[in-house]
Amino acid sequence: MNQNQAEIKCILFDLDNTLIETRKADTRVCEKIANELRVKFNVTHDEANSISSSFLSNFRKCPENTLMSLDKWRTYLWSQALGDKYQQYAKTFSPIYNFPWFFVSESLYQNWLYQRYQNLAMPDELKSLLETLRMKFRIALITNGTSACQWEKIEKLHLKDCFDLILVSGDLSYEKPDKHIFFQACELLNVKPKNCLMVGDKLETDIQGGFDAGLSATVWISRNTHYYLTETDPKPDYILSNIMEFKYLIANLLDMENMRDAAKKLQDCSLYCDEDSACAGPSFSDHHKRMFSNVFTLDEDSNSNASDGS
Repeated sequence: MNQNQAEIKCILFDLDNTLIETRKADTRVCEKIANELRVKFNVTHDEANSISSSFLSNFRKCPENTLMSLDKWRTYLWSQALGDKYQQYAKTFSPIYNFPWFFVSESLYQNWLYQRYQNLAMPDELKSLLETLRMKFRIALITNGTSACQWEKIEKLHLKDCFDLILVSGDLSYEKPDKHIFFQACELLNVKPKNCLMVGDKLETDIQGGFDAGLSATVWISRNTHYYLTETDPKPDYILSNIMEFKYLIANLLDMENMRDAAKKLQDCSLYCDEDSACAGPSFSDHHKRMFSNVFTLDEDSNSNASDGS
């Protein structure tokens, strides 16, 4: 935050791969499902990995089919991943369904769904951070994605009570980086874009969108430590390797705001305090020390080893 940036009153968060590690969790869970195929259904190592990878690839390409429920669509994706080779098992598990391995597909899906949300669950430390931030700021969640998929995450992870506002692009006619989704959040929260901070993992949506909307600053969560910004990439104001580092960043930003406030108070006091006031003579220093001590109110954790939050 430079000296010309406005006071931060609102923090806008992305969801996937920012607050929750969606990509990593989905990969981890599919590896567990591959092991289940090997152990419970005697599928070879290579075939189990191929089935699991096929599901994950197709799921990422098309996470929702609006012609059917999420449950039916995902079960279908598992049946497709299993392939025709396992048609011989269809009668064993379900003589009444036409596509192969229905019960196995359903079993794999239910196990995948359970394990997915076990792995996506936010740690208590992050929930505590969000609660603490809400004491000083308005905080909002702005996430791109289909309505059903994103609201499932929000509900299963109990995120509704963590935010003052939640916007899902699937419910709207625009998505990040369209500046209008940021403007809508600002309007609903009764704040100006210049008083908002955007935190997200995607340069092309979160960071570019924040820049286009004229937000105060943007924070890029760069989980890929081997990626370096190119000349054509949007330039974030701050770069963090994980979301828990944000507590140190926000403490520093508050510190800078407090320094500006203190400097202004010093200037005002020097202009208006007369020689009979507490500022006069030898007591001037003590008077302003007390003023600064009231402004710098960072908690003790902000001075602790940053590796605890990395």
